Amino acid sequence: MNLLFVSTLSRAARAINTIAQYSRLANELGHDIAVFGEQRSDFPGIRFSLDVSAFDFAIFVIYTTSDFPDLPYLANLLDSTPKNRRVIIDCTGRYNETIRVDHDFNHLEKMDGHQGWEWIEAFQSVADRILQPALTPRRDDVQSFLFHGYEPDGVVRRPGSAAEAARHWSHEAKRYSIVYVGHNWQRWSQLRRFLEAIDPIRDRLGPIALFGNEWDRRPDWAVQLGIQGVDVDPELLDRLKVQTSHPIPYTEFKHILSEAQFSPIFHRPLFNELGLVTNRTFETFLADTIPLVMLPEPFATSIYGPNVRPLLPETDIAKQLERIHLDPERYWEAISLVREHLAAHHSYRRRLTELVTLLESKHV
Repeated sequence: MNLLFVSTLSRAARAINTIAQYSRLANELGHDIAVFGEQRSDFPGIRFSLDVSAFDFAIFVIYTTSDFPDLPYLANLLDSTPKNRRVIIDCTGRYNETIRVDHDFNHLEKMDGHQGWEWIEAFQSVADRILQPALTPRRDDVQSFLFHGYEPDGVVRRPGSAAEAARHWSHEAKRYSIVYVGHNWQRWSQLRRFLEAIDPIRDRLGPIALFGNEWDRRPDWAVQLGIQGVDVDPELLDRLKVQTSHPIPYTEFKHILSEAQFSPIFHRPLFNELGLVTNRTFETFLADTIPLVMLPEPFATSIYGPNVRPLLPETDIAKQLERIHLDPERYWEAISLVREHLAAHHSYRRRLTELVTLLESKHV
């Protein structure tokens, strides 16, 4: 099957690694995949194309309005591809009534000028089918397709046993104690609670680093628009000696995490509410680090399987980190079992096969 993905690619955000993995597997599984647009040298391994007629389906991967091409490219896409051959993957829950959770929300009227009904009507006019990366989408006219996945062959380090992994982890001189990679958008409330929770043992931890945009200070545009989802407390970060750094390209993500003993997995409050997965839901388990799965237990076990429980947050996170240091083998055993579960149920090979089956099902 020939699939044309339509989205704005960024080397340090959104779905770039997911699309790269689909592209990597396409030829092996007998498919042809490209991204709509002119060929770009900064994305080696990804083919681009403007020849819309050469593809069976156009798959719009939507986070923001910029993921829709500008005119006349959008007009060309719509004119050249029948609506029943257009699909939208709604990565952030836009195709719902307006939902607000804490400071988080799915319709950014102040930022993009579009109200909720405009998103719904736009999606309905562009595509015949709408998918969301959630196990149970809220709307009856949305299908579940998790989209993101796990790359079993991409694990940075493959220990022979949990005991070996624990010994290596305990004795290796890691550059960081904790690393979080992600932009400061609707995650500060969770990150702040996490940092405050580990404050009592801060002197016993090594360096902590945040990689991504807007961690050093609240940006001017957020102040001007009154957007609360980009909050940050520089004084707290300074007191806890938390380093902030630039965004990193998708090709370096798992290697940066592998320089840390721990890496927390946070989802936006909206994503927790809607049960949406992200690329980081899966990719963090590729790194040579202990993931701290800061997600609701029912959601976490539905994605990672029951063996993830030792990696879920406890009431006292500081004591949990101390227990991990005392007995890391138990936690590396959990990581090994979660990796097996992800390889069996969420590999990119399986995900691409699911997508092709889903697309074919309506045209049998």
